[in-house]
Amino acid sequence: MSWLFGIRGSKGDGAEPPLSLPPVQPGAEGGGDRGAGDRPAPKDKWSNFDPTGLERAAKAARELEHSRHAKEALSLAQMQEQTLQLEQQSKLKEYEAAVEQLKSEQIRVQAEERRKTLNEETRQHQARAQYQDRLARQRYEDQLKQQQLLNEENLRKQEESVQKQEAMRRATVEREMELRHKNEMMRVEAEARARAKAERENADIIREQIRLKAAEHRQTILESIRTAGTLFGEGFRAFVTDWDKVTATVAGLTLLAVGVYSAKNATSVAGRYIEARLGKPSLVRETSRVTVLEALRRPLQVSRRLLSKPQDALEGVVLSPSLEARVRDIAIATRNTRKNHSLYRNILMYGPPGTGKTLFAKKLALHSGMDYAIMTGGDVAPMGRDGVTAVHKVFDWANTSRRGLLLFVDEADAFLRKRATEKISEDLRATLNAFLHRTGQHSSKFMLVLASNQPEQFDWAINDRIDEMVSFELPRREERERLVLWVPWK
Repeated sequence: MSWLFGIRGSKGDGAEPPLSLPPVQPGAEGGGDRGAGDRPAPKDKWSNFDPTGLERAAKAARELEHSRHAKEALSLAQMQEQTLQLEQQSKLKEYEAAVEQLKSEQIRVQAEERRKTLNEETRQHQARAQYQDRLARQRYEDQLKQQQLLNEENLRKQEESVQKQEAMRRATVEREMELRHKNEMMRVEAEARARAKAERENADIIREQIRLKAAEHRQTILESIRTAGTLFGEGFRAFVTDWDKVTATVAGLTLLAVGVYSAKNATSVAGRYIEARLGKPSLVRETSRVTVLEALRRPLQVSRRLLSKPQDALEGVVLSPSLEARVRDIAIATRNTRKNHSLYRNILMYGPPGTGKTLFAKKLALHSGMDYAIMTGGDVAPMGRDGVTAVHKVFDWANTSRRGLLLFVDEADAFLRKRATEKISEDLRATLNAFLHRTGQHSSKFMLVLASNQPEQFDWAINDRIDEMVSFELPRREERERLVLWVPWK
């Protein structure tokens, strides 16, 4: 409504320019003849009020009522008023938002200050607690040191007291021993004087007693010698004159010597037979052969082992495909050899440790229906001169097997090394010669399987006794994967 009071709107307003107000005639208002200039000067606070603006507004209102744009002007005025109100409301809301933001900022600042205060108080409390704890520990350590010093002082005093008591006791004991020794010496001296005096007084009597005892002893010995000679002479004379007694005595002594010699040899032969049949040689560490003692001790396990079916030679053994084909051929040939009671072939298996040589030897024996015995070459060298006897016992025991025996010698290069270049002892050389003597020909009782990590160290005679050599290499990636995936209980 500013236009009513003669205030022009801004250029951006879309309203029409306000109507021009007619000039005011002097004396038109108020019905007086005096004009504005004839009015007296104001004497109160309302004296400076200029009513011309109200007059112009009233006149413009009257003209606006008769104008054809009255409604539009009124609507425009209302819209401008609403716009001003909305602007005021938006400013008020902005102010309220600013106030709320300021309040939240104040709350945040207060919370931050409170948090900092709490942190500072916590830090102060922690520092105070640490200081008090450090003081308490220091006091405790001081108390411990004082207590330790007091204990050491008490201990030192006790040790001094004990040492004094020990010195007094030792002095007392020494004094007692000294007095006892003096008394003993005085007593011995008195006894020696009394004995010497008695011997001097009884010297003639003592010499007579000694002379009588010596004569009596000499007479007794002479009488014993005469009596023994007489008895022996009479007995020998009676024995020589009686030819029947001489013949019987000679025959008895002869029969006694023959009986002792026969019993000794028979006992030795029976002992070796029993050891070969019932016992196990000392060189054999492991065997599947059933003995009488084992059958009596574990009958169920022995019967289950005897009634078990032959196993696959490669069951549980993971090898490369080419090596599997070769060892399977060996297993088939060994089984057919046992069925036909032919001569077994000797095998040498060489390669790094842990590649399955011992396991395959066991599986080969079980697959072929044979017993197996495992011995180690390292056990032969320490036996010294007893090694020859031990080797013969092993082969004698192997020849008594009814099912056939697979003799597996692990680390065979330990005692079967070259005799020409290697420096070996005489006992080990004799043991090697005994081994060569017992393996000079193939046997239908046992099969010899040697295992070694260094086959080039074998004696040339051992190489002549080997019929087939099998190399066991380290498993490759495929065999290792099979080893990982293989489950024994399936």
